[in-house]
Amino acid sequence: MSGSRTTRRRFLQTAGTSAAVLSVPGGAVARLGDRPNVVVIVVDTLRADHAYGTRARTPNMDALARDGVRFVRTHPEAMPTIPARNSILSGRRVFPFRGWHDYRGLLDRPGWAPLEDVSQTFTTVLRTAGYWTGYASDNPFLGFAPPYARFRNSFDRFARRGGQLGGRKGGVSERELRHWLHPAMENVRSRQRVRQYIANSGYSHDETQSFAARVFRDGVRLLEAGARHRPFALVVDTFQPHEPWTPPRKYLDMYGDPDYRGREPGMPRYDKVGSYLHGADRARLLRRMRALYAAEVTMTDRWLGVFLDRLYDLRLERETAVVLVADHGFLLGEHGYTGKKAERLHSELARVPLTVVHPDHRRAGHASDYFASTHDVAPTVLSMVGVRAPRSMTGVDLSSVFAGRRPPERRYAFGGYENSFYIRTDRWVLLATNQPANFQLYDVRRDPGETRNVAGSYPGKVNELYRIVRRRAGGRLPYYPG
Repeated sequence: MSGSRTTRRRFLQTAGTSAAVLSVPGGAVARLGDRPNVVVIVVDTLRADHAYGTRARTPNMDALARDGVRFVRTHPEAMPTIPARNSILSGRRVFPFRGWHDYRGLLDRPGWAPLEDVSQTFTTVLRTAGYWTGYASDNPFLGFAPPYARFRNSFDRFARRGGQLGGRKGGVSERELRHWLHPAMENVRSRQRVRQYIANSGYSHDETQSFAARVFRDGVRLLEAGARHRPFALVVDTFQPHEPWTPPRKYLDMYGDPDYRGREPGMPRYDKVGSYLHGADRARLLRRMRALYAAEVTMTDRWLGVFLDRLYDLRLERETAVVLVADHGFLLGEHGYTGKKAERLHSELARVPLTVVHPDHRRAGHASDYFASTHDVAPTVLSMVGVRAPRSMTGVDLSSVFAGRRPPERRYAFGGYENSFYIRTDRWVLLATNQPANFQLYDVRRDPGETRNVAGSYPGKVNELYRIVRRRAGGRLPYYPG
């Protein structure tokens, strides 16, 4: 972030405000005659160890963490893209995916279904309460699929950017295509996907054309409009750093070998590493893949900073609650896989960042080890601005942390992805398919990397954890044959 923004933040933190304040539920503070604004930032495919750790440079996400509370054990209750957003927006559990069927315009995968009741999303609840609402996104499903038309129409303004899927096919040379598509990952589908992606963006030489840049610039425009219609509630939802990865060289060289001149593994397969990477190239390509991903994360963070700078320029930071959350992570060779694999819900895939910033920066810099989840976002936001959450919301209000209190007891996290589930406690992690089959049990106190499956040694623990999942899920989990 710019030095001017840092200076402005320090000034505002020390100067205070002369406006009278009013306490509201959840520890929020609202100016008399007004309620705090809301900004929820959703970043696709963002691993917690890249947003919080040292795996990628994210100065703007770091700044949010310094101003707010990080929930360092946040696990999405439903994955991937669409189920996770349904959870974030509705504030209710959507896993297990009972009664699911295929919907036109969405993927034919369990959980890919439209919101059950648009009137119960936190954005619609806020609009009903008098908020001006906006949504900016390049999500190809939520932004364009017919089943989400009613959701898009529920906002005062919905700004969508196409091109993540489909769109133009021409204007990309074979040389450029081959540069970003390594032979180990090349097939008819990947060639078409990467060709269209580059044709629609081509940001490897001009990051202003990246999808993150476009979405956050749209977010700035919504922010400026919202400033004229306060209070406002915005969601800025970027699909980057979802693959394909075609970052500008300046970002890539932060993490990768600057002398690398081979074809880039910019479109990894969702598969076992050993099924498509072989011999001496395996370790080299995995390193390059990790560098590409980290580069995309850093570029996305840079454009998040453009949005946050404008929030400060407009002097809105002290009257706005800000949330940063992701839908899922990505396997980069860990556990022998790359991509998103429903049967491998390890922490690299199923742990995400969640940062909540109070308008008055209460508990700034605090890290909570509470088992948080994506469906906690909606009730937390509503509580922070003093708007009653609908009964349909089953998530937990996390805002009690701002008063130094712990949210209601939650001894474990559980959720799922397509036909698979996970449950996590302080000590144990259980993964399996919904049939149930292929139980994997990990003792994370002794094995924090989740590398040794001890299900055969602890059958009683497997049964105990599985009984909890079935009880919380309301019975046997549904399984949809592929």
